[in-house]
Amino acid sequence: MKLGIVCLLIVTFAHAQSPTVLRPVAVEKPEASRSSNLLHELNSSLEAVVAKVSPSVVQIVVTGYGPMEDHGHTDAAVIVREHAIGSGIIVDPDGYIMTNAHVVEGAQRIRVILPPPPTDSPLEPQPVRAAQILEAKLLGTHKASDLALLKVEASHLPALTLGSQRRVRQGELVLAIGSPQGLRESVTMGVVSSVARQPNPDDPMVYIQTDAPMNPGNSGGPLVDVDGNVVGINTMMLSEGGGSEGLGFAISAVIVNFDYWSLRRSGHVQRVAIGAKAQNITPTLAEGLSLARSWGAIISDTLPGGMAEAAGLQVQDIVLAIDDHPILGLPDYMAALYLHPADKVLKIDVLRGVNRMSFNVPVKVYHDSLDELSELPELQKILVRELSVFVADLDSSAKSALSSARSESGAVVVAQVGGSRTVDTGLKTGDIVRAINRTQLQTGSQLQAVVRELKPGDPVVLQVERNGKLQYLAFELD
Repeated sequence: MKLGIVCLLIVTFAHAQSPTVLRPVAVEKPEASRSSNLLHELNSSLEAVVAKVSPSVVQIVVTGYGPMEDHGHTDAAVIVREHAIGSGIIVDPDGYIMTNAHVVEGAQRIRVILPPPPTDSPLEPQPVRAAQILEAKLLGTHKASDLALLKVEASHLPALTLGSQRRVRQGELVLAIGSPQGLRESVTMGVVSSVARQPNPDDPMVYIQTDAPMNPGNSGGPLVDVDGNVVGINTMMLSEGGGSEGLGFAISAVIVNFDYWSLRRSGHVQRVAIGAKAQNITPTLAEGLSLARSWGAIISDTLPGGMAEAAGLQVQDIVLAIDDHPILGLPDYMAALYLHPADKVLKIDVLRGVNRMSFNVPVKVYHDSLDELSELPELQKILVRELSVFVADLDSSAKSALSSARSESGAVVVAQVGGSRTVDTGLKTGDIVRAINRTQLQTGSQLQAVVRELKPGDPVVLQVERNGKLQYLAFELD
């Protein structure tokens, strides 16, 4: 039966000699009424969620130097002057704010704009007051997860909790809140398209995929469920034309919470490795290797002399659980390793043939690539414009990222400056400049001072330590 207004014709028969009277009687529309009520309930629920979450979502305005879009896919860290806008989440009432690392990358100044107070009248003007714009300090970043922690001098701020253990479900409704294209407090709605998506097979990070529309400026804002729980932090989208195409990705709240406490305690995130590589099991792989199951994660390599090999793990072991958490595929395997504490032995259960086995594997803390030199918040970066590079002193924090460094002093190249007049010096990120011409260098500011005394056309010879080996770079100053 089609829904709509239904009229029943009730025929009333009077006395045999009385004429037949047809009286139309209007009938209630229970289906339409229920649908209307459900829509109103949904609408009220969404309004309540936005009212709960929005006060904790801030706009982040960054001025400084950021990465130049690199279509050549080179390994150089090239940065240019820029102005950026993103979003962030207040995660502690005392002014701790989580956002994306790429939002604050290369920042010289970071300001946080707090949401305006609620008003009863939507037409009442809401000017931005001085108390709503706060200077922020960068406490730490983690490039691999694209997360950063900021601190503002404020208290009693409305904060969102990251520690929810509720499992995200595919198909559930979610809201993305942020500042797309700089438009503050924008809300979009969608569903969870996938709870564990790995866009890049070579990147261990696993994301929540959603079709909630996202655009530049949403980065760092929350993805929340219909109860207002933080599901994740919006970080990127896949787009051919630069606009939203329903392929948005958020960092899981579990990862965000792990990185938050790591960055708050020490300013960096320690990740562990066990000397083993895993990959997804496909039906073809399972059939070809006669595996006991056609899904999950399989150990595909163990590092000779590594922790996994020493503990007894073997190639073709099917991973069943890590730290008693079930492993259903490669994303689960990657997440379990990511969240494992650096000071504890890792427990891994595997299926070898038809036998279940358990191993305790010591873990090793590893550091990310040299490009993260530019992300170390404690480094004082110095621009040497004539050489088109940023440098920093070779202090303890820089040396910790340069495992092969043999120098005790000098200027470390932390990034290159992009632009139309860049100088081809041959310098790379991670190089330690030990001398310029015949002047031995102690600090980055000394390099800056010596270069400023040179004139265009003067010969420049840099003694550089690269990967523990010395070499000269010679060129003429432009």
